Amino acid sequence: MRQIIALGGGGFSMEPENTLLDSYILKQSGKENPKICFIPTASGDSEDYIQRFYNFFQKQNCRPSHLSLFRPPTRDLENYILEKDIIYVGGGNTKNLLALWKDWGLDTILRKAWNQGILLAGISAGSICWFEEGVTDSYGEGLEPLSCLGFLKGSNCPHYDGEADRRPAYHNLIGAKKIQTGIAADDGVAIHYIEQEISKIVSSRPNSKAYHVACKNKVVETELHTVFLGSS
Repeated sequence: MRQIIALGGGGFSMEPENTLLDSYILKQSGKENPKICFIPTASGDSEDYIQRFYNFFQKQNCRPSHLSLFRPPTRDLENYILEKDIIYVGGGNTKNLLALWKDWGLDTILRKAWNQGILLAGISAGSICWFEEGVTDSYGEGLEPLSCLGFLKGSNCPHYDGEADRRPAYHNLIGAKKIQTGIAADDGVAIHYIEQEISKIVSSRPNSKAYHVACKNKVVETELHTVFLGSS
């Protein structure tokens, strides 16, 4: 079973006191003590970001590790990745993430991991990267479409409610047919895919949602059913 969990925002890096989304990710591995590997490429392998990952996950029932492409733990990246249960990709610059992954062959390794049933997850850049296209600020000022790995069909826009220009930019890009129909996620929302289908949408915040956005003569935004994890 191939799974991807795409976070619009939240998790240990944005709301470290709110454990709901990251606990959900750990549970979906189906392991009591899963091996979870953080890939912080999009942040330039920020030491602070890596430390925040360990600050949270070392307190959970899991075995955390990380993969830095600036300080690789091994020459055998494929075996290093394929022996994990969960791969968690951090936020930052998606364009740089994709360029580095392709240069190191990590894009191919991650597709193999996905095909082998290793759970892939990520926030912001780590969400966009799995789709065919994403809305990114990787180029600096403004938001633009970016071609990504294409594990999941369509486009993705994170931080839908967290950044004022995200929603209008996504609508404009879809309306102008500069980007495909896709899924937008508020901060605090995780979209759980099994194969190519959305299995469940969950949130760590009671009012956060996900949306399907398409162009049918005009841009149509449809709110999707989202389960607040704090209510259970």
